[in-house]
Amino acid sequence: MVMHKAVGLLSGGLDSALACRLLLDQHIDVHVVFIQMPWGCGKPSRAESMAREMHCPFKLIPLGDDYLSVLKKPQYGFGSAHNPCVDCHIYMVKKAAAHMLEIGASFVFTGEVVGQRPMSQRKRCLKWVEEGAGIPGRLLRPLSAQLLPVTIPEQEGVVDRSKLLGLMGRNRRIQLDLADRLGVSGFAQPSGGCLLTEKVFGRRVKDVLARGCGDVKEMTILGAGRYFRLSDGAFVMLGRDKGENDFLLTHAIESDLIFRTYDFPSPTAVLRGSMITENDILLTAGLVQYFSRLSDPSPRVIPFWLKLKPEQVRQAAAVMPSEDLLKSIWM
Repeated sequence: MVMHKAVGLLSGGLDSALACRLLLDQHIDVHVVFIQMPWGCGKPSRAESMAREMHCPFKLIPLGDDYLSVLKKPQYGFGSAHNPCVDCHIYMVKKAAAHMLEIGASFVFTGEVVGQRPMSQRKRCLKWVEEGAGIPGRLLRPLSAQLLPVTIPEQEGVVDRSKLLGLMGRNRRIQLDLADRLGVSGFAQPSGGCLLTEKVFGRRVKDVLARGCGDVKEMTILGAGRYFRLSDGAFVMLGRDKGENDFLLTHAIESDLIFRTYDFPSPTAVLRGSMITENDILLTAGLVQYFSRLSDPSPRVIPFWLKLKPEQVRQAAAVMPSEDLLKSIWM
């Protein structure tokens, strides 16, 4: 028997896992991809583990700098925050479609459910995604297929439409029951997931884009800690706990300045900018001291170094932040 190939977007959540299982049970050769977003939308390790459990080939696709155009001017606009949900889905399906062509698959599928998300999963939005991704008729949603137009793989008999579902809305009781019957486990619990849907994070993204950010990697750091815009040419991130401090150190880029104390507890700070001034450095030192909650308000000397050259430690005398700067916190 000839096995037809399909490429699915696997997030590590329940719906995408069920979509895979519905097609695997029809003897489709399922390959899955995970688009690695730096601001949430699932964990690659969970998705890879689920793919391994289902014996599906897995491909991790890092987010490319071409995604910046989606963040700057999405064709279908933003949601309540800086979330270009429809254009984001188009982007992800395009990546899956490219993999479809690479491996000679017949179609792409997702775990989307009609009406589950208000911005991106209305029927007309699902149609926009299919058209925008350039694969008309070859984008299948197994969980809601019976509510949607017949796709080419259904017309050709590659997929049995009668064995697909007609789910609608946000209630996941049917999915949970189906997961029990099919033995699907290890999936992430439903949640918002994407930081772009959060207004505070959205303001950070908008702010750095307005000042010339040209690299997706540079934006990863915005997802953890306190954010302060010091000047047009510089901003600083401060960790709020050990996890965020470690995150900032991991995701700092070579041109960042790292501030970290060793003689008293304080947040780790990452100062980034195209035009960092001496005043930016002194203010960052002041913020590090301020959020350390030292009882002695006397300015301290804070060590810092260039991420690229950690052996060259310098020192900055803290200039304590003004009330106006503290009130501007985007947190």
